[in-house]
Amino acid sequence: MELSLILIPTDFSDCAMNSLDYAKQMAEKFGSKLILLNVIDSREAQHFASYSKEDLDKVLDRLMNQGKQAFRKLLAGWEDSDLVQETLVSVGMPFQEIAMKARDFQVDLILMGGYGSRGKGGTIEEIFFGSTVEKVVRLLPCPVLCVPIGWPEERL
Repeated sequence: MELSLILIPTDFSDCAMNSLDYAKQMAEKFGSKLILLNVIDSREAQHFASYSKEDLDKVLDRLMNQGKQAFRKLLAGWEDSDLVQETLVSVGMPFQEIAMKARDFQVDLILMGGYGSRGKGGTIEEIFFGSTVEKVVRLLPCPVLCVPIGWPEERL
């Protein structure tokens, strides 16, 4: 199997940053390019707009700008930023956006951070419907690699 293009969804959490480090190592080892994706959960944005009494479009613009700035800051600290083919910020349900981008770009692998068996506490939705990682695994035919937080780097 060729690994020319890897999609890495990130919310910039410690768990997601761990998966980015792992993806960078994989890209270097296999000569792959990376697509980094940040998805703004549309449901959370609506809740925030309702709570703050702000226009939803203004909230989304601010969140999208924050995502773009976070990518610029992240890539400024990476020596091998040439591994990154594209950075994307999109709005929607995270698992659906990840699936659509994976299909649009015809990626060979999705590499995501996960909390492993420890979990992160779990919301009601995660308990009954599964985490974003689980939904992506069920939805897509391409391989999905879930890197738990704290995964030792020397295993690659």
